[in-house]
Amino acid sequence: EVQLVESGGGLVRAGGSLRLACAASGTNRADRAIGWFRQAPGKEREEVSCIGSSDGSTYYADSVKGRFTISSDNAKNMVYLQMNSLKAEDTGVYYCAFRYFAGTIVAPFRNYEFEYWGQGTQVTVSS
Repeated sequence: EVQLVESGGGLVRAGGSLRLACAASGTNRADRAIGWFRQAPGKEREEVSCIGSSDGSTYYADSVKGRFTISSDNAKNMVYLQMNSLKAEDTGVYYCAFRYFAGTIVAPFRNYEFEYWGQGTQVTVSS
């Protein structure tokens, strides 16, 4: 079974940066996609970014394009989300999620398409 552990959340002022990390264990298969989702209080969980390990294809929500960068280190089973120019509306619990996937990412995934989830890490951006 795949296990995911997020880290790197915290409190930051608007305009600041944070780097989230997702450590995956329990699988050595290369055909995977790992996504970052966030959930703000009272709102639905939304995908903000995703990366496919087979070809490095990525997805970004419009709200984070140009500010967030997703990357992966397959040898270490790590995925990172560099978040710059943070805004108050970026506040929420950030989750990483895993699914087996061998294609090219061309559209956002739905929550239910991911099989495994981490516990989440809180990101709070003060205005």
